[in-house]
Parts: sequence; structure tokens; C-alpha cells
Amino acid sequence: MSDAVAPLLSLEDVHVTVGSAPILRGVSLALGPGEALALAGPNGAGKTTLLRAATGVAPLARGRVCLGGTPLDQLAPRARARCLAVVPQDIALVFPFTVAELVLMGRAPHLPRLGFETRDDVAAARAAMERVGVEHLADRSVLEISGGERQLVLFARALAQAAQVLLLDEPTAHLDLQHRLRLLDQVQQFVAAGGSALVVSHDLGLAARSCGRAALLAEGRLVAEGDPAEVFAPSRLREVFRVEAELLSTADGAPVIVARRPAVGDPDVPDPAIR
Repeated sequence: MSDAVAPLLSLEDVHVTVGSAPILRGVSLALGPGEALALAGPNGAGKTTLLRAATGVAPLARGRVCLGGTPLDQLAPRARARCLAVVPQDIALVFPFTVAELVLMGRAPHLPRLGFETRDDVAAARAAMERVGVEHLADRSVLEISGGERQLVLFARALAQAAQVLLLDEPTAHLDLQHRLRLLDQVQQFVAAGGSALVVSHDLGLAARSCGRAALLAEGRLVAEGDPAEVFAPSRLREVFRVEAELLSTADGAPVIVARRPAVGDPDVPDPAIR
């Protein structure tokens, strides 16, 4: 990111502790307008906790988070929601909201207190559903659709929110290949329009293809950040994920990561059980 451009989201020396266990250990990241960052790492590395810290849900033991240069703790919840939208892996729903109603909830930060949605809000929600391809589900209950469809609906809700920053936690986990590509295409369009996106993903290949930068988290520490081809270099994946991997390039230059299962007794591959 250029030094002349103020970041839309910045995490500065962020530490998060649960009980006496450190979860994040001095993580610093910044995202400016027009940037997409892929965040990867092993299970338990602290990726979801980092997203929770970025939204203010996880309290910080040290450090700070800023939105547009303003410390997060100085922003009211509605002001945060106008700047920052989150696409979780899933949410627990017990009330049979329709898809249209759930997407329209993304407009809540823009409504006056005790106010109602306007025609413009309804139009924004409808446009978000069309962009994601779930407009045909508008009248369906969110309790009756598949997990993948619900994930797309949550993404549409985030787009309807019209925030500057998108935080996505495994957004393609339940999606087929077509919808994975469609969602990531929408992320790229969001970024091209001047927004910022932080994408947590275990699919390193798709993450590298859709994001211009990548960061690797391990045991709560940021171990690498930069060009995806460098961050996901075989030697680093070997160190962090305990697997051998090949880094290939497609015709358009996008990196492809091909991992293989370590051979039993291979002396050159660290035992995953040894930390």
C-alpha cells in the first residue's frame, strides 16, 4: 500500500488473550482503498480472532484498530457498521426471515433511529441480491435454503450495507466452483470501486487469484505478508502447514498451490505432531 494513501482499516500491534492464553501476538496489518488481502494460516492460527478484533468483538490486550484513521473504540456501533461489513462463515437463525428481509437488514446502519426502510434501501438490497445471484430466493425462508445459498445471502447483505471495508471469513467454504468464482469476482469489483477486503481462506489458490496481497498467520503471529507468490512459497508452506507443496503458474500468471501428503518417515518433512 502506498504511504500517501491512508488505510481504511489498520491493526497496530494487536494482542488478544483469552484467559491466560495468547491468541494474537502483535499483529499489524493495513488495508488501503482498492486493496484485497488474503489471510491464511493453519487451524487455530488466530484468523477468526483477528476478524473479531477488527470489528471490536474481541477485546484487545494491547494495540489498536482504526477505521479510516479513527480508533475503533471511538466509533459508535452504527458508525462502525457504516464503515465495516462482515461476512461470517454462518449465523444461527431461529426466526424464518425471508432472504429479502435478511439482505435488507444490511441497510440498518443507514436508517434514522426508529426509522423505516425507504425505496432506496429496498432497491439497494434488491441490487445486492442480483449481483450475487440470489434474487430468485427473495421470498424463501432463510431456514429453508442450503448452507451455500445462505452464505451467498450473507454476502449480499454485506454488499447492501455499502461499507468501505469487507471482512470475509471463509466466504467460499460451502460454495460450488461456479459460485466461488462469482463471489470472488464481486469482491474484486468491490475493491476496484475503491473498497478494501480482507479475505480469510483455506483455499490458497483461489485466495491468491482474487487478492493482490496475502498474509500468513501462524500461532497468533504474522509470519509473512506481501505478494501471494512469495507468501505462499513452498518453503514457507512447509514450515507453517507441515506439508510439501508446489507453486505453479497459470497462463495469466496467477499462482496455483498443489500440496502433497507428507510421506511417512520422510526425514525432510517435519512431523505435524511436533510443535
